[in-house]
Amino acid sequence: MKRTGIHAHMRRERDSKALLDQARQYVYEYIDAVDDRPVFPNEKALANLDRFDESLPEQPQSGAATLEMLNTYGAPATVAQTGGRYFGFVNGGVIPTALAARWMADTWDQNPALYVISPVVGKLEQVCENWLRELLELPVGTVAGYVSGSSTATLCGLAAARHALLRRLDWDVNAKGLFGAPPIRVIVSRQAHSSVFKALALLGLGKDRIERIPADSQGRIDASRIPVLDERCLLLLQAGNVNTGAFDAFEEICDPARTNNAWVHVDGAFGLWVKASPARKALAQGIELADSWSVDGHKTLNTPYDCGIVLCRQQESLVAAMQASGAYIQYSEHRDGMMHVPEMSRRARAVDLWATLRYLGRNGVAELIDGMCDRAAQFAGQLAAHRFRILNEVVYNQVLVAGDTPAQTLAILANIQVSGVCWCGGTQWKDEPAIRISVSSWVTTAEDVDRSVQAFVDARSKAGRNDTDGR
Repeated sequence: MKRTGIHAHMRRERDSKALLDQARQYVYEYIDAVDDRPVFPNEKALANLDRFDESLPEQPQSGAATLEMLNTYGAPATVAQTGGRYFGFVNGGVIPTALAARWMADTWDQNPALYVISPVVGKLEQVCENWLRELLELPVGTVAGYVSGSSTATLCGLAAARHALLRRLDWDVNAKGLFGAPPIRVIVSRQAHSSVFKALALLGLGKDRIERIPADSQGRIDASRIPVLDERCLLLLQAGNVNTGAFDAFEEICDPARTNNAWVHVDGAFGLWVKASPARKALAQGIELADSWSVDGHKTLNTPYDCGIVLCRQQESLVAAMQASGAYIQYSEHRDGMMHVPEMSRRARAVDLWATLRYLGRNGVAELIDGMCDRAAQFAGQLAAHRFRILNEVVYNQVLVAGDTPAQTLAILANIQVSGVCWCGGTQWKDEPAIRISVSSWVTTAEDVDRSVQAFVDARSKAGRNDTDGR
């Protein structure tokens, strides 16, 4: 049957590739300008977002005009996270090889739910699993699931823990649910990330029943306050405190936990990659003794976004928590990705991850991590020299900064965020406001730090402090 109308039009656009050429040109222009543009969009760019407030068209529109509108009014209103002076929310940059691989993967448009749907992605998922296990020095048999981010990865790891702990207590949570189930003790640090509490709530483990353990001055869980654990216990630890970058004492804590058959999950969203750095891996000594881990590729590894990973020592526990069934589902003797994740349909995330790991290699990943840590240390040293207060021990990529008073800190932060020179987020630390610097991009150079430190000095001066020593 001859196709007419929109079908014929889309076929012509696909075959001509003119839209792809147009998009490529826009992308090149964006890359070329990103280092010189304001890190946060200006008022005009934000106001122009109103151009998108239109009624849904009744008829098909021009593809070229659609892309032009996105470039004209969308691109200027983006935050320059792929530049070198964005330090907010542990948002990483993007490695060029990984970006190019993502373009290819998006063109392939593969669904990696089953091997028979996409053999190539099934193979790359298996290769990445092997590489991750080796790079992060995790136990033999550890399996990986590829999800949207570490929040979902945490949910998956805790679902595996819930299933395993209840199974040990002769309760099948998949069949019986949680009504009448034996109670599980959940032990977390008071400094745990908010995504941990959200995952526990979604899994029906409740926020009010959680045992919250105090943390030390750097946000590490106080190991001496952890109760005696047993087979009913789910303990959550942290590799990289979201404010300070501090790491829990894994070896001290995990040894008795394993002896007593408790389940330990490690939230390693951005910090788990420290294991790839010979110079800094001691920060995570003993992390391999845990049972499950969650980590992002799109943070400190700098893959494109939508790249989270759950890792689990016990494949059977993760599969039991995630696997779906149906007469139409065709499992194989190869890796079937949907057995390790909640989704069936999803992006082929392993393509970006594989390209990143292969491109960098072991030494490249170490250099990437060490570079971010070095820039964070430079930030802290230079800001301290300008008499800013550094509130944390800078051991990884996080720096907490404050002015002389809470009011001054807030004023400095506001001035920095509108300066366009760099962008940092705010937080609360020990009941006072602080400025949170997260060095998370491969693009950041020593010169970027120099320029950003000067932005801090200028922001403080604008806030009203007399800089009598000229610094």
